Amino acid sequence: MLIHPQIDPVALQLGPLAIHWYGLTYLAAFGLFFWLGTRRLAHLPFKNLPQWQKRDVEDILFLGVLGVILGGRVGYCLFYKPAYYLSNPLEILAVWQGGMSFHGGLLGVMLAMVWFARTRQRPFLQVMDFVAPCVPTGLAAGRVGNFLNGELWGRLADPSLPWAMVFRGAGDLPRHPSQLYQIALEGLLLFVLLWLYARKPRAQGQVAFAFLFGYGVFRFVAEYFREPDAHLGLLSLGMSMGQWLCVPMIVGGAALWVWSRKRSG
Repeated sequence: MLIHPQIDPVALQLGPLAIHWYGLTYLAAFGLFFWLGTRRLAHLPFKNLPQWQKRDVEDILFLGVLGVILGGRVGYCLFYKPAYYLSNPLEILAVWQGGMSFHGGLLGVMLAMVWFARTRQRPFLQVMDFVAPCVPTGLAAGRVGNFLNGELWGRLADPSLPWAMVFRGAGDLPRHPSQLYQIALEGLLLFVLLWLYARKPRAQGQVAFAFLFGYGVFRFVAEYFREPDAHLGLLSLGMSMGQWLCVPMIVGGAALWVWSRKRSG
């Protein structure tokens, strides 16, 4: 049985300025996206489309950052604590208190990409196909931040599990290090599968829809090992809020993938 190391959430203190590990993982996520995005330009169909340039990656990253932060915060407030934030609307702006939702961030990024597609006169699905393979490494970086902070820990685990871990603040019983599961599944494994899948010519939209389906499946599985939010617990059918939010991603991703394949055929 392992003990989660007590890591100071502040990575560097410069006078009144505190640089947190979690902020550094977000910075790493955005850096990885830019690096992968510039390499994505050499893949089909983008290398044959002269309108796709490095400056597009920069613009997509800027808009994506806005979408992640604004969408993630609003999504958390609406999906997880709607009554509280409706009663305290000004606290929606208090992002330093924590509270971000991946599913809200995804919707925010999609809206940002709608803006990019319209202003650059690019097909929306083409833009999403470009973005999708560059996202999972950023998700993995975010989960690294969760692990370093010792937050979003897993459910109780059998003490005989070699990697069961005691998290300070979660009691003295061993738990699944679900952050590591999410790094491996919806981060690294999804990246490898999606990057390889996107290297061959696909019908427009298929790469993006494969991301929706793949993330939904991997997150749904990981949620079985992640402790549900204390104020929500398990919902209908014994599923967490995270799992319920993944259901439309799985169903919609699969259906839209089939639709895009038939449309191209």
